[in-house]
Amino acid sequence: MEKEIINQTIANNQNSDNSSELSRGQFLKQLGLSSATLMAFYCMGTGLTACSSSKEADPTPSNPGGGGGSNKLDFTLDLTTNDFKSLKTDGEFLIKDSLIIANAGGKYVALSKACSHEGTTIGYRKSENDFRCPNHFSVFNVDGTVKTGPATSSLKAYNTEILENGNKLRVFE
Repeated sequence: MEKEIINQTIANNQNSDNSSELSRGQFLKQLGLSSATLMAFYCMGTGLTACSSSKEADPTPSNPGGGGGSNKLDFTLDLTTNDFKSLKTDGEFLIKDSLIIANAGGKYVALSKACSHEGTTIGYRKSENDFRCPNHFSVFNVDGTVKTGPATSSLKAYNTEILENGNKLRVFE
């Protein structure tokens, strides 16, 4: 019904002798619909996927290294710079784009940062040597597998490689 109203309003405006363009606000006023109504209509029209808080699929990180034509993640961090030197310390972690990278007992771990339960950014816990979601308390092992739920899906794990005598860290698929 609302879709028919929208289509009719568009058709009326296209056939109108008045050639001035409508602003978004004017268009919505002519429809008599609030933004909340339009958002509800949008959500229903997309099978509710656009408004769902559930994260059934693991988020795929962007390629922080940029370019190259390949969709595979592959970048190198310079651990001598202020942005990344904290990673040389056991137990430290940082968020880089869609990844969490941690120094877990001298071993570098790179995982997707979004909890597979509802997408909240996770953190590394040195004392437990695991990753924990602060939202609903899912816990993940350093290999990304679920230790305790409510999450049921593992986090995507990425390869790491130490280069140049420990001064660079490569993260890749």
